[in-house]
Amino acid sequence: MASAERPTRRGLAARKVSEGRPQTFYVESSGLLAAILEKEAAAIRSIRSRDRAVTSALTLTEANRAIVRGRVSGKLTAEREREVLDTLQIFEEQCTVLMISEQVLVRAGHPFPSEPVRTLDAIHLATLQQLGGPPQLVTIVTRDARIRKNAIALGYNVE
Repeated sequence: MASAERPTRRGLAARKVSEGRPQTFYVESSGLLAAILEKEAAAIRSIRSRDRAVTSALTLTEANRAIVRGRVSGKLTAEREREVLDTLQIFEEQCTVLMISEQVLVRAGHPFPSEPVRTLDAIHLATLQQLGGPPQLVTIVTRDARIRKNAIALGYNVE
């Protein structure tokens, strides 16, 4: 995972433009894992109390795999694993989970502004694009440098 970064100036300006309209927050796997596994304060703030939080089913799968890896490697105690799984379940219940559609997979197979992009990252970016509407009304919560660079190039806000 890339190191945490602060919201961009562009992201803060876009919030002012969107006053009165709900902002959509797409929570990508690295942003979610920074919040629930690493307890990163900025990531926690980014995924709490948002107008409209959405994520991909891929995010939940990646989060569950990270928890399994943590348990198997001994980095997570049984108690911490239960805590993280509870937090993940609450997150899933409180946001809209988007399935990986054929359209998303087709889009993920095409180039993005800043290549190379790994397949799972391409699926996140393609899912983000399937949200529709003006990109300035969508903020992606991520800690991944490739996702960040491409999301900004596509006109999205990033936290």
